[in-house]
Amino acid sequence: MSVDPQTNHSELFINGTPWFLGCTVKFDTDSRRIVLFLLYLLIFMVGLLENLLVVWVNWRRRHSANGVLFCIINVSLSDLTIVAGLPFFILEVTLDKVWLWGRFLCKVTNLLYLINFYSSSFFLAFMTLERYLSLVRPSSPALFPVLGPRRWLLCGGTWLLSLFLALLENVHVDLLEWDEPGCFMVPQFSFTEWFISVTLLGLIFQFAVPATIIIGCNVLIARAVRTAPDVQGRREVWLVHVYSLVFMMCWLPYNLVMLLMIIDDLYPVLFDCNLVEVLYFSFSVVQCLTLFHCVANPILYNFLSKSFRNNLLNTVVSYIPREALPETGGPADSGAKGRGTDRSKQRRLSNSSTSHSDVGL
Repeated sequence: MSVDPQTNHSELFINGTPWFLGCTVKFDTDSRRIVLFLLYLLIFMVGLLENLLVVWVNWRRRHSANGVLFCIINVSLSDLTIVAGLPFFILEVTLDKVWLWGRFLCKVTNLLYLINFYSSSFFLAFMTLERYLSLVRPSSPALFPVLGPRRWLLCGGTWLLSLFLALLENVHVDLLEWDEPGCFMVPQFSFTEWFISVTLLGLIFQFAVPATIIIGCNVLIARAVRTAPDVQGRREVWLVHVYSLVFMMCWLPYNLVMLLMIIDDLYPVLFDCNLVEVLYFSFSVVQCLTLFHCVANPILYNFLSKSFRNNLLNTVVSYIPREALPETGGPADSGAKGRGTDRSKQRRLSNSSTSHSDVGL
């Protein structure tokens, strides 16, 4: 996570003048460290609580869950793993890229981050595609069927692909002993080529392909939901677009900065010094902002779902001793009867709902 791409411009000259003398912009790196520390701390505390709750409630249904819920569980596991490793990076940011945890944890923490960097986007794309198939093409076979080995083979293949893509970068992540130890990507040869290669892999596999699937499927879902007779109000339609918007808000700034860094490496004199300074200053900021998906995903795909909230309540109640629970009388029974008579109506609303956790529940 602390991979620090840098391009050596110190030997470049423009009209006989050293390139770097054209820099006039100055940034307060101390203030950036404070802001990043607070943001990472917020993401860690909120994201850890949210994803622990989601995994705790949904884990018991992992074998019987429909394809959408199965993907949600995997997204939560990815986000939970990323959030659990944040204390290492919080201290690294606070100490200005000084790594105090040794070579082993340098490689392991970065590997876990990179695996889940890919897997979270992959399973979000699969979840949206599964949702599209269940709503728009109900006769099509599910991507993650409950029965048979297909679900587990596809799930395992997704994690293995994430591991492979992560290893391509992590193999060159190591601990460097300069004035202070730091954890960086340091290929022995051809740094620029390796940096461009792994960055392009991330742009394509982690962002471009999932974003195309998520936005495309959500547009088609919104179109189908808009014409569904059981949908009341506009909530179901705009919620679909919120899914796409949040994904882009989390990942577009980071990938845009990375793309500009690639261009700067390929054509070192194309950007002026001030723009390059802005890019490298903003890199750690937009990288931090990507982690807000660990906070947003549980809210969008779980807590907004009535089904999840009911399961959360039932799970909490199941841990309360029976003698501590209030006795229920006739009104609760009549409510249960009412729920039974409306079961078919709720089922129809579930099929047209855009809340991912409600599919097929």
